[in-house]
Amino acid sequence: MREELVHHTRLSPNCNDRKLPVTMVVLHYTEMKPVETALERLCDPDAQVSAHYLISEEGEVTLLVPEEKRAWHAGVSHWRGITDVNSASIGIELDHPGHGLGYRPFEDAQIEALVPLLSAILKDYAIPRANVVAHSDVAPARKLDPGELFPWERLAEYGLATPVPKIELGDVYDNDGAFYLALERYGYDITDGIKAVEAFQRRWRPRKVDGVIDGEIRAILFQLLLDRDRGATR
Repeated sequence: MREELVHHTRLSPNCNDRKLPVTMVVLHYTEMKPVETALERLCDPDAQVSAHYLISEEGEVTLLVPEEKRAWHAGVSHWRGITDVNSASIGIELDHPGHGLGYRPFEDAQIEALVPLLSAILKDYAIPRANVVAHSDVAPARKLDPGELFPWERLAEYGLATPVPKIELGDVYDNDGAFYLALERYGYDITDGIKAVEAFQRRWRPRKVDGVIDGEIRAILFQLLLDRDRGATR
């Protein structure tokens, strides 16, 4: 437990033992208001969902599941060959209305609380910043959160997420099939191709999310893979 960063503890029964070491962090939004509604659901045994932490819009952090336990936040998901994402990750829920209740920018106080918590988690588990991912990254066919307004670049400034890369070589994929194979290589589940493209855009080109493979996102993906192969995105 990270006593200095946690304001409240409200333990959820919705957890079990991990089967994998922690190698990633998954960020979510609750899409429920007020925050108490989300807390009740995350602690309801009938709901069978949970997360390790919830951060309110006011910046208060609630511990729900001890980090050594497997919280039930990711559902059916996939990232870089891992299909039991719950076992391999720490899940952080952000109190937010989401796309369903009036999507809007995230509050500064909330991000200011997320930064030190995320920093401590990444340090303790030696998690590469490329494995700080959105729920939509690991479940593109089902999820949108935390969405296109989440401030990934702000996290990247602290070394807590991969920044949008600076393009060196441009568009190198000559067909959609090559792009999809590269997208899978980067880590995405491409079973639903359009949704996978939308998830990629939501994370890496959030100003335009349309599910269409174009030269810009092809160049971004190639640069991400190039940087990863160079070891520049750890």
